[in-house]
Amino acid sequence: MTDDATAPPPPPRPQTAEELVAKSIAPIKKEFLCPAPTRISQYVAVQSDDTNRNDRNNNNNSSSNLLDNNKKSKRQQKRERQQEKMTTKNICPVVARTADANACPFADKCRFSHDIEAFKAQKPADLEGECPFLGTQAPCAYGLGCRFAGTHKVKDTLLVSDNKSADEINTLNKDVQKLLWKNKMSFPKADAKLKSLGLLGPNAKKKMAEEKEGDQLPVSVSNGDSKKEDSNVDEAIASDDLRPIKKTKSEIDGTGSADNVDIKLDEESEKSVPESVLEAKPDEAMIESDQSLKMHPREKKLIDFREKLYLAPLTTVGNLPFRRVCKGFGADVTCGEMAMCTNLLQGQASEWALLRRHSSEDLFGVQICGSYPDTIARVVEMIDQECSVDFIDINMGCPIDIVVNKGAGSCLLNKPMRIKSIIETTSAIVDTPITVKVRTGYAEGKNRIDSLIADIGSWGAHAVTIHGRSRQQRYSKLADWDYIHQCARKAPSSLQVIGNGDVYSYLDWNKQLSDSSNLSSCMIARGALVKPWLFTEIKEQRNWDISSAERFDILKEYVRFGMQHWGSDTKGVETTRHFLLEWLSYTCRYVPLGLLEVIPPKLNWRPPSYYGRDDLETLLASESAADWVRISEMLLGKVPDGFTFAPKHKSNSYDAAENG
Repeated sequence: MTDDATAPPPPPRPQTAEELVAKSIAPIKKEFLCPAPTRISQYVAVQSDDTNRNDRNNNNNSSSNLLDNNKKSKRQQKRERQQEKMTTKNICPVVARTADANACPFADKCRFSHDIEAFKAQKPADLEGECPFLGTQAPCAYGLGCRFAGTHKVKDTLLVSDNKSADEINTLNKDVQKLLWKNKMSFPKADAKLKSLGLLGPNAKKKMAEEKEGDQLPVSVSNGDSKKEDSNVDEAIASDDLRPIKKTKSEIDGTGSADNVDIKLDEESEKSVPESVLEAKPDEAMIESDQSLKMHPREKKLIDFREKLYLAPLTTVGNLPFRRVCKGFGADVTCGEMAMCTNLLQGQASEWALLRRHSSEDLFGVQICGSYPDTIARVVEMIDQECSVDFIDINMGCPIDIVVNKGAGSCLLNKPMRIKSIIETTSAIVDTPITVKVRTGYAEGKNRIDSLIADIGSWGAHAVTIHGRSRQQRYSKLADWDYIHQCARKAPSSLQVIGNGDVYSYLDWNKQLSDSSNLSSCMIARGALVKPWLFTEIKEQRNWDISSAERFDILKEYVRFGMQHWGSDTKGVETTRHFLLEWLSYTCRYVPLGLLEVIPPKLNWRPPSYYGRDDLETLLASESAADWVRISEMLLGKVPDGFTFAPKHKSNSYDAAENG
């Protein structure tokens, strides 16, 4: 055999930057590339080393304990939680603030421990740094429980204050919460408008049947096979019956019958409607209530979104501390996380917490999500009365299965008559601007917002945000900006159109606004999660090659904001850690500009394995959840024993098959 036959094959030709970009691979300079590590999927839970050792020794015991816990009744689990509060780990908040075991007004009847010495003995060591409440208007509300208690001033510890953050508003009033728990909250404006539209009372079923017939609207069909999508849509919207009436507490406990509950709810709904409407004839009631509630467009508040930097409502990660970070970088408009209407009407404190607003958020809105006009209208009326907001956004584009299967989010895109009822009702009962957020359509290749855009404005919406993807696409493939511009051209002059999708640099921002004069602004979502300084880049019209030290300072600021929001005690520190880790699952996608051969980068670029310009930059680029935990320990101390973490969302991954 010749020497040529035994020679090894030549090495593959390295790909050019243009070839890498065509494949959505980040073109990183050769000197920073490194071999791809063998790593576990980032969705595997991370545990501390001590926990791993214990788990290996006690696997059988832990599994049996889990089975035992599943067998426990809810009442027994609640009793155990109450008993846990009595342990020394959970000191009474009043005792913690005053350092006086006799200060609690409940004395022996208090649910928490009053043993100060026992609490100090088991309390973890204080964290490095100063209490996040130093320098704020109010003293630290956590006293002895604060993980920075050693930095407290003596005069502040003597003050009794339960004000966790004086800069936050829109907290849930206890009296309102009790009314919601008892299902006794009245909604006179919403109920009167719903009744005038035939969406409440004996004519509701007939009205819903008419809406079903009117939901057959034309759609813009693109090339491709859509038979499979049709079947998926039919399954998702197969159930379109009336919303079941919420059960009262007596029915849940088994002390009341279904018939009695229906009668009680009907009586309460009638009481909430003005007497003039009830006494008048049906036709007169409809006319009178409609005239009294219908406002002239000039009487409504107006918000100009034109060219304002709008931070999107981001579930889980778009919390109040993150919004404060973005405000510091120049965001003009902020919006709270999506809140479910049903949970708000039930008085769930965790859902109401999503409506909180910081004093730095000068143009702030909340986003709600629901399935039916009555539910959404009542929530809108309640928010208008109880909260300080500049606009209320109604989500009609959420692609999450649990939301869509309940008839909310993207499912509404297949029910235009219900969209009409929702917008007409909500815009008529409050003077706060109503905006909606939608996707191009439900199924890929079947866009329908262009056929609804003119009606959305005439129904009373102040603005509409269009995410340039269908529900079926989730976050895969690029956003269809051509279709967004098409919708903007068809929109009436009274309706502001905001585009959303893949804005990741100031050049992306400039291009989308310059391509269509009808577009008011662009909403920034995942781009802000990966690099919150994007707002500064757009305002200053530059690409910012930010250093690893500057990025770490941003994380420090987020942690400080987090402890001011969730608390500086052990529970608040661990809550801050959890949301920090969720955010780090996005920030790891950022590739420093100094490492790229082509700028600006695109949001869908996948980076190969690379070294940073220093060790911290390399650590921040890691896609390993264990490294994210390590970063959190640099900011919040060691994780507790038994700590686990797995990212919540799939949208922080690249174009994966499960997202399509």
